[in-house]
Amino acid sequence: MVALPNRDVDTDQIIPARFLKGTVKTGLGKVLFADWRYLPDGSPKEDFQLNRPEAARARVLVAGDNFGCGSSREHAPWALLDYGIRAIISTSFADIFQNNALKNGLLPIVVDPTVHRELLEMASKHGEIEIDLPNQILQLPDGRTIGFTIEGFARRCLLDGVDQLGYLIGSADAISAYEATHEPRVSTL
Repeated sequence: MVALPNRDVDTDQIIPARFLKGTVKTGLGKVLFADWRYLPDGSPKEDFQLNRPEAARARVLVAGDNFGCGSSREHAPWALLDYGIRAIISTSFADIFQNNALKNGLLPIVVDPTVHRELLEMASKHGEIEIDLPNQILQLPDGRTIGFTIEGFARRCLLDGVDQLGYLIGSADAISAYEATHEPRVSTL
């Protein structure tokens, strides 16, 4: 885990607008939090959490309240995923960011403020956490377990490694079988 306790981190801080010119998901990890991670000459800021060597293995970001607020750019979860983050834990997420995250395979987990404070402390020491998505349980470094909730369809897509379109494509045979045995409700002529 790595801690980024800042509140109200908006999507322009996650990935500044000047990096939104492309539609390719790869390569965005290097500009994740660009204005916080780099000096004007492009060299890394040594004191930024994600630039510390011990954060290199982090796959879970413990973020401050209201993470992902601001504009609705899909590039924000793309950049987090490309960097290597697979889950974000916070007390709350902006709705559009949370939906974009889930649709792109990034797991946003909401916990209560007490657990959040503990996780920030553990993450600042680069503790490890296990996320059991099928059972919706966090296994904390001290052995305790905490439950969390993810909407059922989003959980299914995450577990299957597909987005909404991939889910539909995976159901193509069942859809065709249904259509073959039912009269159309509207004329397509």
